[in-house]
Amino acid sequence: MRSRQYGRDILAPENRRPKPGQGPVPEVEAERDLVVEDFEGRFCGAVVAVERGSVTLEDRFGKRRVFPLPGTFLLDGKRVTLIRPAPKPEVLGNVGRRTASGSVAAPQQRAKVARASRIYVEGKHDAELVERIWGDDLRDVGVVVEYLEGVDDLAAIVRDFEPEDGRRLGVLVDHLVEGSKESRIAAAVGDDPNVLVVGHPFIDIWAAVKPGAVGIKAWPDVPRGLSWKEGVLARLGWPHESQADVAAAWRRILRSVGSYADLEPELLGRVEELIDFVTAPDGE
Repeated sequence: MRSRQYGRDILAPENRRPKPGQGPVPEVEAERDLVVEDFEGRFCGAVVAVERGSVTLEDRFGKRRVFPLPGTFLLDGKRVTLIRPAPKPEVLGNVGRRTASGSVAAPQQRAKVARASRIYVEGKHDAELVERIWGDDLRDVGVVVEYLEGVDDLAAIVRDFEPEDGRRLGVLVDHLVEGSKESRIAAAVGDDPNVLVVGHPFIDIWAAVKPGAVGIKAWPDVPRGLSWKEGVLARLGWPHESQADVAAAWRRILRSVGSYADLEPELLGRVEELIDFVTAPDGE
């Protein structure tokens, strides 16, 4: 029981004094996806939410814990005080800032009405990666990205969209290489001038992330007939027995992507091509 005479728990992490020569404990803003460890070394996770007086961390298995904010944590093994992020700069403060895609950020403004044109990607992971790098740019031009959960019925999906002048559709396809199933699916879409289907050569969007960004030398080869994601995780020595393991691995990969420099050029060029297509003057 805490004694009123002595007030706060003198053994609490925030009350521990730094060792001589360590200097003051630096303050670090609890930005989303920042990975820290609680001061007792019992929980390590990424910041997923910040509320008034608390921060929520999520570990690689998807487990979450809430900690007081401000609070004492370990960042790269060094003691820091985690604090609530400062409000983002308003309109003038945004001028000259670079987005994750490398573009110069436009001044902040009210949300735009979405264009009729759309960009479709294969799956949720594709959509999340596009959002992470091009999200600011897409919001600035009013383009919505949607995911399909597969492209086997792409020709029918395109017909249902009913593309026309002012209503363009761009589609990003995984593993679009000569002779692949995906190449035959793309060819079946036809040659509508208001539709553009492009693709990258990677069997899965994960492999469009540069291995060095994830902290590995290369993406492992997985024999045909085996699930690529689970096969990759098994060969990397990461948990891979369940969908929760796959989801946790993707969160880890996505957190490693900070800018366009962490992605392979074969993906960068295709996404930029789609954005240009659906925002061209005759695509209004």
